[in-house]
Amino acid sequence: MIAAVLFLSFAVLLIIGAPIAICLGVSSVAAMLLQGAGRPVETVMSSLPQLFSASTSKFVLLAIPFFILAGNIMDKAQISKKLIRLAETCVGHLRGGLAIVCVIVSCFFAAISGSGPATVAALGLVMIPGMIRSGYSPAFSAALMGCAGAIGVIIPPSITFVVYGSIADTSIGDLFKAGVIPGLIMGAALIIAALWVGRKTQLKSLPKASGKERWEAFKDAFWGLLMPVIILGGIYGGFFTPTEAAAVSVVYGLFVGVFIYKTVRIKELYAIIIDSASTTATVMFITATASLFAYVLTRARLDVAISDGLVNLTHGSTFLFFLIVNILLLIAGCFLDSTSALYIFTPLFVPVAQTLGVDPIHLGVVMIVNLAIGLFTPPVGVNLYVACGVANVNLKQISRAVVPLLIASLIVLLIITYIPGISTLFT
Repeated sequence: MIAAVLFLSFAVLLIIGAPIAICLGVSSVAAMLLQGAGRPVETVMSSLPQLFSASTSKFVLLAIPFFILAGNIMDKAQISKKLIRLAETCVGHLRGGLAIVCVIVSCFFAAISGSGPATVAALGLVMIPGMIRSGYSPAFSAALMGCAGAIGVIIPPSITFVVYGSIADTSIGDLFKAGVIPGLIMGAALIIAALWVGRKTQLKSLPKASGKERWEAFKDAFWGLLMPVIILGGIYGGFFTPTEAAAVSVVYGLFVGVFIYKTVRIKELYAIIIDSASTTATVMFITATASLFAYVLTRARLDVAISDGLVNLTHGSTFLFFLIVNILLLIAGCFLDSTSALYIFTPLFVPVAQTLGVDPIHLGVVMIVNLAIGLFTPPVGVNLYVACGVANVNLKQISRAVVPLLIASLIVLLIITYIPGISTLFT
């Protein structure tokens, strides 16, 4: 009965368009009230403040606001334009060069922002008009930008990996290492798909840059390129933890923006902090309600029942297990944000993975790639909505244009799923 109330109320709220945090929170409270029937409401609800506090006060989650703040600072420092200029001088002269630039710069910027929608918003204003001028349709230009922006949750440092690591009690440093190759493979697949789409189009190319122009562009973008090197090098070298690395990235971003590029003024910091706090509050509110949802699952022992059901269904087959994981997460990604999906599914999948001998690092990468695809899968693909607003196209147009890119991404997902060495090479 508790399961019926929990999942049915969640589904109804989701269908009527309630925010995902409200769906998770209200359905959880309804299930808790049913579970505590006969006791005073204040007694049943007295655990809510403790649950919310416990779920959002983990040290490792401090990395989220720091990475968000660092991304906003570097965006204000106009590092995205410098990265685009560097990529244009290197590959802009090739056929379909601007599509290649779009994906390459997204990979670089992903290592700064750690967020898919942030990557689309920062790069889309420049890249989408550029691709349209080169011969791609507005819908496909927006679709490619939306898909390329999703790499932001795979390429480290990724906020989504921080969330998974905190739930699964897995090394975030190892997760960051594991995300590098899958993110690059995803980028390569998007480039191939973009070139395939443009094969029958008279694509325009930029003039080939001289060696001097490339050197000048490199020098201009150097400090931005150095940021992921400092963050990841510091983590992998054992100089600081991922949370400390996030704090270091804020200090470095301020130094570069204020003293090197001089594009960030001190009086603008208040607006940057407010914007970062707003984004952090949204993520943490979802984290709190998703944790409550997971708590109800655990309290009612629904997680054990579901996990046992998965073990029996797979009959010890990792192939079937990952097939189920991919199907469920691809469907969930159409409707849920990555944080909510991780809090719901990670406690269900990790015990099964441990039973089957699956590396939790590999499982984490597979889950994150699934949820990255969800960022550009209709009807709730956040990246698509951001790209639609920039390109001034509607969801129907961009949904058609995203198909070849989605197919390429699904092929990559299958490769990453069933060749675990791709994810665990450096761990």
